[in-house]
Amino acid sequence: MGKGQLVDRLMAQVGDKGLAIGILKNRGDMNAAGELTAKGWKRNNMTAEERAKDRASKATGKSTEKFSYNPETNKTKLK
Repeated sequence: MGKGQLVDRLMAQVGDKGLAIGILKNRGDMNAAGELTAKGWKRNNMTAEERAKDRASKATGKSTEKFSYNPETNKTKLK
């Protein structure tokens, strides 16, 4: 899934729209009314690959360019 599909992507992963929205609210990507926050819009404007590389980069402190992405698993690894 590409840009603009943050909710749909997470819903596909967890299997339930309500659960996906709850997760996004807990992360601060959505407010209580179910609208995307500034943080949520930033993530929504990323592809699944960009989000995965961003997560890996934040976890390791390494640049996003240092990671390759596997769309089958939605995971990254160091190049």
